[in-house]
Amino acid sequence: VQLVESGGGLVQDGESLRLSCAASTQSFSTLAMGWFRQRSEKALGFVAATDRSGSSALYETSVEGRFTISRDNAKNVVYLQMDNLKPEDTGVYFCAAARTKWPGDLQILSANYNYWGQGTQVTVSS
Repeated sequence: VQLVESGGGLVQDGESLRLSCAASTQSFSTLAMGWFRQRSEKALGFVAATDRSGSSALYETSVEGRFTISRDNAKNVVYLQMDNLKPEDTGVYFCAAARTKWPGDLQILSANYNYWGQGTQVTVSS
């Protein structure tokens, strides 16, 4: 499974971006998906996750209400809509895919993800 992120860039405080992650697999609908980020000098951190169908989602506290994860299983794509961006959201964003036991499972631990993209840079200026 190959994952390719796109949509990163430089925006100002309060603006929006939508990240996309395209998966090269015919079994995309069997994978739970997640987004992580690595901010400067910090460890990789959980941002958002969704289950195989996209019917359930979890968010890291600081992004809840501002970010929305969604997926289109017909297009093999997962999105991260990021609104009201703040300078502290700056970092490299990675999408990841996890093989899960149950359809409704979500994963928030990076160690439980099996496949990773190369990352896309998001920079929010103040």
